[in-house]
Amino acid sequence: MLATNLEHIETEAGFRETLASNENVMICCGRMGPMCLPVYDVMETLTPDYTHVAFRDMAFDEPIGRVIRSLPETAGFMGLPYTVYFKNGEVVAATSSIQSMEQVTAILDQHFGAPA
Repeated sequence: MLATNLEHIETEAGFRETLASNENVMICCGRMGPMCLPVYDVMETLTPDYTHVAFRDMAFDEPIGRVIRSLPETAGFMGLPYTVYFKNGEVVAATSSIQSMEQVTAILDQHFGAPA
């Protein structure tokens, strides 16, 4: 489990339930390392404003990480974290490596809409 203040996805059933019960989901699959920590921080900062988005993390090196690592959208990724955005259970965007607040909010706003 990652040491963040985000909700963690630890099982495949939890992954499926998260997608089934939330229209808009952002999952950051990574480690507690220098490229991942800033993305977790961005997600934690945005959580109060983007109440229409479920922000989750997932440990890259745990068995559950394969649900993100095996997606066609992440096949060519070389850097951590893998961040995947789902709308109604379907991938709408995916990024790898460090992302800034501006990069994350641009994707959120484009695919999920800006905060109300």
